[in-house]
Amino acid sequence: MASITPISQSQTLFNNPQFRARKPQTMFLTNPNSKFFGGKSSSSSSAGGAVRVKKAATAEPAAAAEKQRRRYPGEAKGFVEEMRFVAMKLHTRDQAKEGEKESEGPPVAKWNPTVDGYLRFLVDSKLVYDTLEGIVEKAAFPEYAEFRNTGLERSESLAKDLEWFKEQGHAIPEPSSPGVTYANHLVDLSEKDPQAFICHFYNIYFAHSAGGRMIGKKVAEMILDKKELEFYKWNGDLSQLLQGVRDKLNRVAESWTREEKNHCLEETEKSFKLSGDILRLILS
Repeated sequence: MASITPISQSQTLFNNPQFRARKPQTMFLTNPNSKFFGGKSSSSSSAGGAVRVKKAATAEPAAAAEKQRRRYPGEAKGFVEEMRFVAMKLHTRDQAKEGEKESEGPPVAKWNPTVDGYLRFLVDSKLVYDTLEGIVEKAAFPEYAEFRNTGLERSESLAKDLEWFKEQGHAIPEPSSPGVTYANHLVDLSEKDPQAFICHFYNIYFAHSAGGRMIGKKVAEMILDKKELEFYKWNGDLSQLLQGVRDKLNRVAESWTREEKNHCLEETEKSFKLSGDILRLILS
């Protein structure tokens, strides 16, 4: 579930410490011609009169052309590609070539993690995954049931890792504020805002399979004598498991309106912020 957004960067994303669930204000995504989408502003033709005469005769082709111009980045490949595009924009340039955020913290290689901090990260991560998997099992909305038994589930793996730490003589802490806050937010969204919930589901699992694995490997080299935790292992081919979930996400989103898709995308920044709060525990 870990994002590779720099630890210090996530502090600036949201100023509301309560993280009350609400439908986010439109921050981007509502204008596909904006700079965020790499589009260009429309401008009036110098031959304005000729254009106006032509519009009257070709209204339908013009409407079709306008619709084509308003396609969102990645839309042709499916909604997951739209989510990926927005997530990549929230990375820094050294994390992803599409990244647009300024790097504010040291790279993972220069971190100074502690075992106690890493344990807090794992405990809070487990709470979030327990919550996600419980929501999917309960399926307050029918589409959630699509995401049962995907092979990406992490709760059991984290339970094994925490048991291993306990066997090494480490005390296992209780979940802390970042994990509790995120878990409560997920429960709230899942009951009334399925599009926003699906945004978190996608970002948590897919970020962990990419940047999260990289962070886990680096931390293990620094403080665990390179031990690979179960949290970073999957049964089966990970690329195939991810593709299966991509296909399901795309199918679910096919029934959404454009406004619902935009609402889902707009939740991405909060997903990064809440995940970043948990990731920061590694350095505590």
